[in-house]
Amino acid sequence: MIEINLLPGQKRKKRAAAGIAMPDFKGMLAQVKDPLLLGMVGTWAVVIAGVGFLYMTESHKLSVLQADVVRVQAEATRFQALINQKKKEEALRDSLVNQLDAIRRIDGDRYVWPHILEEITKALPNYTWLRSITYQQAAPTDTSASARAAVRVLIDGRTADMGGYTRFLRQLADSPWLSDVVAGPTKAVVENDKPVLSFTITVTFRQADSAFIRTAPVVQSVQ
Repeated sequence: MIEINLLPGQKRKKRAAAGIAMPDFKGMLAQVKDPLLLGMVGTWAVVIAGVGFLYMTESHKLSVLQADVVRVQAEATRFQALINQKKKEEALRDSLVNQLDAIRRIDGDRYVWPHILEEITKALPNYTWLRSITYQQAAPTDTSASARAAVRVLIDGRTADMGGYTRFLRQLADSPWLSDVVAGPTKAVVENDKPVLSFTITVTFRQADSAFIRTAPVVQSVQ
């Protein structure tokens, strides 16, 4: 079909293209002559660009923080397991320490009398002999439940002269295992038709310093 334009000077509008036509922003901006409006449009463009940049930056930071949270939670779980294990080991250690303390107390009480007898024997001078060594109950200075009662003994002896008696007192006082050496009453008595000096002495057992403790290996013969 042939179309004839009867109105000269006017061009036929082009048929709109199929689909949605995008607005001509360049033309719209060219038609805007107000500088204030142009400034507002530029400001909004900058604001939109800044918001987009901040959004992208914060999104990246958020993803990094989320990864850190996951890592910290994993480390917290691992450290909690280590803490629980440490508490179990400390409880076991405390139990072993209490058992060792109980063993030391029992072991220490077991060797009290051997130490007392050995120190009295070493301090005994010549021409001096003992008739008895008697345990005396002593009031403990420490009233706590774990306090060990003091072991106090009464020594009843005889000596041929006063010099032996004074040496015995001095040597008992020098012992690292004995303390509170107190001289009792003395009197002259006759034994086996000979005059001798009767005396009593009280001493208290004490734990000696570690420098005075000697250990020896236990030797067991194998048949």
